[in-house]
Amino acid sequence: MTLASVTIVGGGMSGFTVAKELRGRGFTGALTIIDPAGVPYDRPPLSKDYLLGARSQEDIQLAGRTWFAEHHVDIVTGTVAALRPDEGTVVLEDGRRITSDKVVLATGGTARRLPIPGGDLPSVLELRTRDDADRLRSLLVPGSRLAIIGAGLIGAEVASSALPFGADVVLIDPVDPPLVPAVGPELARRLHAMHPANGVEVVTGVPTSITVDATGHKVTLESGHTITADAVLVGIGIVPETALAESAGLETDNGTLVDESQRTTHPNVYAVGDSSRVRLANGTLLRRAEHWEHAMKTGATAAAALVGDDLPEHGASWFWSDRHGVHVEGVGSMTGEGATIVREKDGEPAVVFKLDVGGYLAGCAAVDGGLAVRAARRIIDRRIRVDPKQLADPSIDLKKLAR
Repeated sequence: MTLASVTIVGGGMSGFTVAKELRGRGFTGALTIIDPAGVPYDRPPLSKDYLLGARSQEDIQLAGRTWFAEHHVDIVTGTVAALRPDEGTVVLEDGRRITSDKVVLATGGTARRLPIPGGDLPSVLELRTRDDADRLRSLLVPGSRLAIIGAGLIGAEVASSALPFGADVVLIDPVDPPLVPAVGPELARRLHAMHPANGVEVVTGVPTSITVDATGHKVTLESGHTITADAVLVGIGIVPETALAESAGLETDNGTLVDESQRTTHPNVYAVGDSSRVRLANGTLLRRAEHWEHAMKTGATAAAALVGDDLPEHGASWFWSDRHGVHVEGVGSMTGEGATIVREKDGEPAVVFKLDVGGYLAGCAAVDGGLAVRAARRIIDRRIRVDPKQLADPSIDLKKLAR
């Protein structure tokens, strides 16, 4: 049967990528994106330029309204309440129904709440949407005190972004240093040390309760120490949004289960982005990913599968982050057994490489080293064996090692 219509539930990067790729691959049928926020927008700026006011709502849109009109992509502002996969029908909260040949779930995730007393207080902030960023920005006034629970990528970015507002920031995490699995211990230590060097108070501890009264919030730690703050932001990851899939009878396991073409356990439904999780043909469940690039990759894969094209081949996973004026990038995996190679600059770790037990490059992370990370990605993808001494030598151009 010729594919004549596709409905995409969710307007984040993964959902938008499905639409863009479908049109790029020659699909001319009816194409609809449904999202509560309307026109799709980019999420990473929410903790950086958008929060700082350097970019507007229009600036962070993934494409302008004219693009959607020119490419005949209908934008429906609303929330899907039910999915009927046999019919290819989605039912919106207001009763509207949209039926298509295929449905793509790009539902993303919801902010993970702290499972402690006070963790679900309405005044405890999260950062997933533009509205969340607007609310946070309104509280960042000179002399205000912001407590951030979770010093991962989002927490670190917000801590950095809050300082120009004149706010005092305390960053709380149970691990010292955070981000070791992402960038390795050497860079993790350097990055975490940037917080106190820039005026952020760093506290290592486990929160056990949050209370609020007329004087503000109090975060109590397992040690008994109490931190007072005007506002509390929790950034400890997300929970995949699978309620729609579950109610429709699709299989889920910490994500909506999909095959390598992003197809769910119902042939009419695909799932992409943060909420999807690949189950290989042999039953192996891959780890669910939450990165921006992963959203693009899964969107591109689903689009190819929908139109019957060969599935695209994707390289090693890649991420980036910004804090305190430096840019961080990572590719591949920095965990697992094997050797660690550190390339220094000015006496500090600048690029860290992870070799697997076979001596092949498995991962790389860098501070202000985008070119190095791109070269490392080629080395990983092409399975090029490299000399560890050359990796450690800053005088050697990594691009030469990637040829």
